Amino acid sequence: WLDGQLDSVPTDAAKRRVSYAEYLALERSGERKHEYVAGTIVAMAGGTIEHGRLASRLTALLSVALEGRPCAVLPADVRLRIRQADRSTYPDLHVVCGQVERDPDDEDAVVNPVVIVEVLSDSTAESDRGDKFADYRRLRSLKEYVLVSQRERRVDVYRRDGRRWVLDEHGRGEELRLESIDVSLAVDRVYVDGLGAIVE
Repeated sequence: WLDGQLDSVPTDAAKRRVSYAEYLALERSGERKHEYVAGTIVAMAGGTIEHGRLASRLTALLSVALEGRPCAVLPADVRLRIRQADRSTYPDLHVVCGQVERDPDDEDAVVNPVVIVEVLSDSTAESDRGDKFADYRRLRSLKEYVLVSQRERRVDVYRRDGRRWVLDEHGRGEELRLESIDVSLAVDRVYVDGLGAIVE
């Protein structure tokens, strides 16, 4: 267990590796969401208002763009399982096209996203760009990984190109393209919702 704030966790559990079945039991009984990382459980912190607005805005924009097509935009309460990395997590949103595939040990976990989107925060940016991205890359289905800044109008798209991942940066006044799902979005539209600009 990596998070000392899990009051429901017995102290002896902190001294041993936790099974995936134990992790699932915690997820089904608890109010907070947790990540599972190779036998350890990490409580996920709540997001800022700006984080929530950006995630909601992107979910709405992608849902409209993909309407009528065989793709589903899945929100942050849908778990993603990366068996190759022994990890489960909750991306801010992910897109699955075609049949949704579930983990054989976890019927509530998706295993075949085509696109994953994370809204960067001060507490998660290092992981989102580092170890979590390394684990995401082990998903054979994943074609594009999108990182959205809360501090400036900037969206980075990492795109699979054979064995390499290529970075495509987008800023104010530009348009980002998600080739794997054939969707283009103006960066400025991502950062403006019904309440006005999220980031000026």
